[in-house]
Amino acid sequence: MFDESLLEDPEGLARADTRGLLRAVAASGARVRTALRLAEEAGVSALQPDGRPRTVLVAGSGPDAAAVADLLTALGSGSCPVEALTSTGPTPQEARWTLPGWAGSLDLLLLISPLGTEQGLIDLVEQAYRRGCTAAAVSPPKAPLAESVAQVRGLALPFTGAEGNWRPDTASDPAADTGAFWALLTPLLALTDRLGLISAPAGELQELADTLDEVAARCGPAIATYTNPAKTLAAELDDALPLLWSQGRIAAAAARRFVTVLATRAGRPALSAELPTALTVHGPLQAGAHALSADPDDFFRDRVEESDGLRLRIVLLQEAPDQPGSAAPAAREQAYAHDTPLSEIAAPGGSDLHIAAALLALTDFAAAYLAVASTERT
Repeated sequence: MFDESLLEDPEGLARADTRGLLRAVAASGARVRTALRLAEEAGVSALQPDGRPRTVLVAGSGPDAAAVADLLTALGSGSCPVEALTSTGPTPQEARWTLPGWAGSLDLLLLISPLGTEQGLIDLVEQAYRRGCTAAAVSPPKAPLAESVAQVRGLALPFTGAEGNWRPDTASDPAADTGAFWALLTPLLALTDRLGLISAPAGELQELADTLDEVAARCGPAIATYTNPAKTLAAELDDALPLLWSQGRIAAAAARRFVTVLATRAGRPALSAELPTALTVHGPLQAGAHALSADPDDFFRDRVEESDGLRLRIVLLQEAPDQPGSAAPAAREQAYAHDTPLSEIAAPGGSDLHIAAALLALTDFAAAYLAVASTERT
């Protein structure tokens, strides 16, 4: 059960947050600064690339790697194709990746792993070497993946977990590190900036960290629900199936990541779709849910036999408040027509990185509050 009263009890939230979800989200800005410093020490700022790669191929283990690839694609805005490689195998531990047949010396392979122990990724480095494909990895220092990339003269960018550097005896489930996303993404932002694929100079990455800190100040446990957008969203999503409708490529990536974060951290399902397609794709679902909902004013309805029906809530994510040509008004109209509750999240505008930070941090906090306030207290 979701205990909404717990949202107004900072000390109770701290006790219930046994996985440290809220602390990890609040520390996102610090993780960016640490990751940027480590990337610069690894030599990113000294790179002198000959030109842009033809294609950037991304492979990694865990949901954070997929979200990183998705956001890199959105931020790149077509400057260079970014393709996420899918894995095969009976289990995540036995996953294997294969380069496309056309991959070669003009392409860049990015490997992402908070563990650095996956044999499938290590084998992929060997594939890249045979094809003449340049490789770079974000991986814990001294982990097998980092050493493999160094052996083929690739670039190994350090990843440091929440509890410090990697050691073979402490490697654990990466899902336990809820702040890993920014520590994995930041080195790749610095690298792609040097390659001319994404505009992410060091100064802007520092501003990204500041934005994450600002969101943490607005959405932290000590801030009351009525002025805390993350707590408000968490309360609104309780006992609902969220339909995450997005406007803009960065908002779409944030919505897809929110689906993953809700599932992995809060155990909640959600669906995402981009506007205006969402109006068509989710319209029948809204109509069906509306039909299942009994009229509360019907005195003679069978209250014993009836089901509660499917309760939907639309969450509209925008990169900025309504712009000319926006589909947001049509989304609101459809929500009203089907009596579907609507929540809205709009970034205040600014650079693409600022927009991404604002949307991702707020939704991260909301998922954390859903998870923590649903924890049974003893």
